[in-house]
Amino acid sequence: MNVQTLRPLAAEFVGTALFVFLGAGSVVANAASGNALGVLGTALAHGVGLAIIVTMTMAISGGHINPAVSVALWLAKKIDSRTLGLYVVAQLVGAIVGALLVRAFFPAGASRVTSLGTPQLSGTLGLFDGIALEALMTFFLTSAVFGTAVSPQAPKVGGFGIGLAVFVCALTGGALTGAAMNPARAFGPALVAWDWHGQAVYWIGPVLGAAVAAALWKYVLLPRDVTDLT
Repeated sequence: MNVQTLRPLAAEFVGTALFVFLGAGSVVANAASGNALGVLGTALAHGVGLAIIVTMTMAISGGHINPAVSVALWLAKKIDSRTLGLYVVAQLVGAIVGALLVRAFFPAGASRVTSLGTPQLSGTLGLFDGIALEALMTFFLTSAVFGTAVSPQAPKVGGFGIGLAVFVCALTGGALTGAAMNPARAFGPALVAWDWHGQAVYWIGPVLGAAVAAALWKYVLLPRDVTDLT
């Protein structure tokens, strides 16, 4: 594996590790501080953190930081199957490392209570309700990716449109599903904490929502001359 292959994989690994550390860490910190951060604080940690991470990795790997986003770009023929597989592995391993960092540096009690910031499905929602909500929010997030980063007509805002999408969705759905919209964000903390409650929600929902967004952008919203793999 040459340097040109390793650079984007390293970017996806480091970016996802940082995102899980910041996002899951904010959930643990909120519990440790008696809800001092609140929903707004954890939403900001996720949204602003991701905005910076996507911006800093965009020129190297495209700044996916999310297996669902990678699947969407594969479906839209923006990346090939090999790149998809390598990116997803890098993202999942990065998520595990991010969760291990949370366990190492945050209070043990709060880490245990929150399962290291693992997204949790509200007791008011059933499995299919959770999947539908995660799918809808990921559709919005993936549309932000296509509209602000993939399209050649996109405004030059780096990853901040994507981060704002995460912030808004975290405010809207955070109390109901954790607003993961990202299988890696759910997987890393769940594995390290060994808490698999509702894990299917955070795989099926995001991949479904990302796939629908990919189809919409590939066949309708993207300029026709940029829809093929380059």
